[in-house]
Amino acid sequence: MNTMQVGAYLHRLGAARPARPTAAALRDLHVRHLRTVPFENLSIHLGEEIVLEEKRLLDKVVGAGRGGFCYELNGAFSALLTALGFEVTLLAGRVYGDQGRLGIPYDHLALRVGTVDGGEWLADVGFGAHSHYPLVFEERGEQADPGGAFRIAGAGPDAAGVRGEAGGVAGDLDVLRDGKPQHRLEVRTRVLGDFTAGAWWHSTSPSSHFTQSLVCSRVTGEGGRITLSGRTLTVTAADGSREVRELERDEEVLGVYRDRFGIELDCVPSVRNPWNPDRNG
Repeated sequence: MNTMQVGAYLHRLGAARPARPTAAALRDLHVRHLRTVPFENLSIHLGEEIVLEEKRLLDKVVGAGRGGFCYELNGAFSALLTALGFEVTLLAGRVYGDQGRLGIPYDHLALRVGTVDGGEWLADVGFGAHSHYPLVFEERGEQADPGGAFRIAGAGPDAAGVRGEAGGVAGDLDVLRDGKPQHRLEVRTRVLGDFTAGAWWHSTSPSSHFTQSLVCSRVTGEGGRITLSGRTLTVTAADGSREVRELERDEEVLGVYRDRFGIELDCVPSVRNPWNPDRNG
């Protein structure tokens, strides 16, 4: 990233350039990112190509004012952090699904971040509803966060309390939220291109939940969350209470994308690849 790109990225987040790559600076950038850059899968349904190259990610997240899913959000965030002097390692993960089953390899991209004041952190601005702040990477006890109670555990037999997934590779880690396993992380270093097949699968497979529905979501300044799923608008307060309403008019939907997520669209997106259980088994 060049100086202008860094400045534009920080401007979008409403952040000043940190004097040093400290833990406090990382926490501030992390929560600002979650509040500003939405987790969304609109490109899949708008027919837009998803390319995991730094320039293309910055063009989308910074230039076009859009969001993305994990590969795009954490990919772009890693570029910003690296440019600011943080030590960033890309990690591959597999997301826990129904009955404790793990998803495909390279199912998720997360970041291991080192700071100048010591310690390493698990940063993740691309998992949807997750921790608002980075988690202490080496901590194995519970870590309190506005998004829930989180724990990083070794992925050995029954490490996550899930049957059928015993026997994680030595050193792999399970990330749990409120006692429920969210994803399993490898600790081996990856590069952005390693995730191309995973991004393609999630963008095209009828088995991917991203091709089955529309989502656009971000953390609110009050610590809650706002989510637009198709035409369903859900506003969740920090205390967990929810307000749900259906948007009937296209102008309402486009207005929410514009005013609540900063995304300008010409037309209301619709699911391009609806799930058909009879056709797909």
